[in-house]
Amino acid sequence: MVRRPVTLALILSLTASVDRNAGGPVERVRANDNRQAAGSLRDGVLTVRLQARVGDWHPDGDEAPGAQVPAFAEDGKAPQVPGPFIRAVAGTQVSVTIRNMLPDDTLHVHGLYTREPGRSAAAPIELAPGAERTVEFLLATPGTYYYWGTTMHRPLRYRVHEDSQLTGAIVVDPAGAKPPDDRVFIIGMWADTVGSAVPHGRRRELAVINGRSWPNTERLSYTVGDTVRWRVINATGDLHPMHLHGFYFRVDARGAEATDTTYGEADRERAVTELLGFGATLGLSWVPDRDGNWAFHCHIPEHIQPRGSLGTLPLRTMTHSGNHATQAMGGLVLGVHVSPRPGQPSTAGRAAPGRHRFRLLVEERPSASPSAGLRFALGDGSAPPVRDSVGRLGPPIVVKVGEPVAIDVVNHSSHPTAIHWHGVELESYFDGIAGLSGTGTRLAPVIAPHDSFEVRFTPPRAGTFIYHSHLDEERQQPSGLVGPIIVLGPGDRYDPATDLLAVFASPADSLDESRSVLINGRLDPLPLTLKLGTSYRIRLINITTARPGMRVELRRDSSVVSWRALARDGAELPERRKVLRRGVQPLTIGQTMDFEIAPREPGDLRLMAIANQGFALGTLLLRVTP
Repeated sequence: MVRRPVTLALILSLTASVDRNAGGPVERVRANDNRQAAGSLRDGVLTVRLQARVGDWHPDGDEAPGAQVPAFAEDGKAPQVPGPFIRAVAGTQVSVTIRNMLPDDTLHVHGLYTREPGRSAAAPIELAPGAERTVEFLLATPGTYYYWGTTMHRPLRYRVHEDSQLTGAIVVDPAGAKPPDDRVFIIGMWADTVGSAVPHGRRRELAVINGRSWPNTERLSYTVGDTVRWRVINATGDLHPMHLHGFYFRVDARGAEATDTTYGEADRERAVTELLGFGATLGLSWVPDRDGNWAFHCHIPEHIQPRGSLGTLPLRTMTHSGNHATQAMGGLVLGVHVSPRPGQPSTAGRAAPGRHRFRLLVEERPSASPSAGLRFALGDGSAPPVRDSVGRLGPPIVVKVGEPVAIDVVNHSSHPTAIHWHGVELESYFDGIAGLSGTGTRLAPVIAPHDSFEVRFTPPRAGTFIYHSHLDEERQQPSGLVGPIIVLGPGDRYDPATDLLAVFASPADSLDESRSVLINGRLDPLPLTLKLGTSYRIRLINITTARPGMRVELRRDSSVVSWRALARDGAELPERRKVLRRGVQPLTIGQTMDFEIAPREPGDLRLMAIANQGFALGTLLLRVTP
């Protein structure tokens, strides 16, 4: 194929401090949905002219308070957050002219370099005030990339202040193929400190997707049977475990600023939660088979809690009136509406009555801190409710594939709540986001104090899943409103002696949370006894509020012990991937992993939770006896 030369003129003019424009008129910043590629094509040459200038940004809605921030813009057009979208066909040669019109500050621009196999990230383009420079590079490898700027001479991970929204997407499409019908989402964050979900008391934390914060993010619409393709870019200094409600997605590609890897069909994992690291990119696809309203969001409660204007301190007032989807959530959330196929009725909220009935009680114990005394108790059929008498963890809900289930959630506490059935493929009405789950006027209500709500679902697959509070998560989950769901396959029987659980959750005490996690509801988890010569399935669950970068290790003394991976997020792995490997597994928030352990010698094994900073958060002792 003949490569067509493309000229991309990128003119950057940036005012380093918003105070410098305080006395003059400032343009409104427009939220960029990344649907319209920048530039114009004339005589086989693509020309894109960009500026980066201070604009008046309103991420909480056009009528909400705004702030003056630097933002990229096309020449003669309004500034945008994120910056103008650059899209090209593989093989495109690009020429970029950059002009820095800053009166005082040096401008550093990253991401404008060749993308082809074997090439790594190039040094940033450094421009003194008033300087101009032309760079040429080749976009040869299809994938998802980005460009970004800074006036603070900081790496992307530490770019958290005024210039944190200076990012634009670069998508390279395969040559000779029809451009895919996809969407591009850039995660941005404007904060006053650097952090990775560890409690840090940020006064400002404004988290946005394509320039807007929920409930002002874009609402996406699809039809049952559509193939949905998304590209997600994490342009922040935080980790983000991104979770899709109600459906599995396929991980098609992973990358970063300089590289992107597209997986072959056999290597595309199925998941409901995927961790996006600092500066990481993700390509995913999924096909909705049920209508209703759903959500795609970060699973760190701090990143989806309601806050004041422009990300100021959290709004702590919780009531059980109004719409909790819009009043009790904020930040990194996308709403997704799926319509039935033409001529087909909606199925949301019409599940068959459950044959297997449970009663899940939300109970409250006296406590010095709000919501810290909440607990789950579970009754199976006519049996009396079972409570975890030693820790803050809901009892396991054990059900079977294909068996209709009904769970009557009864709120005996003085706090409103809502329960999400994480990873379970169920109807939208029962999904657990009050005011959003469902469709039309039939939306799931909040479970008010002393009220109840019946949940119905028929699990289509065996696996490990989670139930947890989906309201005021930062307080209710560490309080104890989390628990495991185990779905058994045909002919399987649940035996807790060989089917082991390791649920990692956050303590309610903030000091403990900064240095430890609960394991099975305790800071000092009860040891588990294993028999030599017996195989065990161990189900790992991370439902912490602040440990997205955590990993789990299985050790004997100082050596790592091997295990066999079985499933991720409740989905069985292909047989060729069920191989023995080192017992080290990253486990982000909202993720489950199943492993087979077959001890070969007596002695103690240690299942350890390790923070991304490298220190131990907690240990579960496995005592192997003859």
